[in-house]
Amino acid sequence: MTGFGRGEASNGTVTVVVEMKSVNNRYRDVQIRVPRSYNVVESRIQKALKDRFARGRIDVFVRRECSGSDQTVRADPALAEHYLKAAAEVSKRLARDEDTITTAWVLAQPGVLMAAEQETDALAEWGLVETALVGAANELEDMRRQEGKALQRDLDKRLMEIQELRSQVASHADGIVNRLHARIEERITRLLSDRIDPIRLAQEAALLADKADVAEELARISSHCVQFAESLASSEPVGRKLDFLLQELNREINTIGSKAAETPVAKCVVEMKSVLERMREQAANVE
Repeated sequence: MTGFGRGEASNGTVTVVVEMKSVNNRYRDVQIRVPRSYNVVESRIQKALKDRFARGRIDVFVRRECSGSDQTVRADPALAEHYLKAAAEVSKRLARDEDTITTAWVLAQPGVLMAAEQETDALAEWGLVETALVGAANELEDMRRQEGKALQRDLDKRLMEIQELRSQVASHADGIVNRLHARIEERITRLLSDRIDPIRLAQEAALLADKADVAEELARISSHCVQFAESLASSEPVGRKLDFLLQELNREINTIGSKAAETPVAKCVVEMKSVLERMREQAANVE
């Protein structure tokens, strides 16, 4: 879910630049930073991105540039008149010529001329923001899509490893009843010599075999693998579904591990858990 995108739009006077980056996150988390004058359109940006991205933390930076000045100068004629009258009174009292009071002097007095920032009509400029936003989102999506293809190939490979290990477990589990029966008979014979109850022996062997039976777990693993493969091939956001399927696979593998009555099965379980952990790390990057 990592990526970067940049978009730009201009009407000749105003240029809007949108940059966005995304990193892995289990949920969708959109963080937006806009100029103060664009606060009114922040909710529109939020909605536009939520419609396009399902997971990941996405940081959005919006910058507005104006080719002219964003400031205007305002005059306070009433205050200028007060300055002029006060200066004229002082000149009269001092017997000085009032003509020495220039317009430039009046304008230079505090508050007569004030620089103020022009108000930005953010809604009128939404078209620029939207165009830049779409451009940045398209770039980000392209990068995430390329990453997704690489992740799909890797997860497909790991899935095949899980399926191969599952087949090995099934192979090792085949004939476990007979092997358990033989081991129990050998132990009892060694302990009790010829005092063996065949019926009791068969019951004990059947009980242990039932506890060691992993057929249901293997069937569920097979089903989860099929669903996982189908999800990987889907064009829809499947990250959360993959998380769920991996949790279920982990549950079945743990159950097989607790039932493992023979070393080869236990070894396969260890390998399956190792592969599964790598898959979970990669699936965290999938939208």
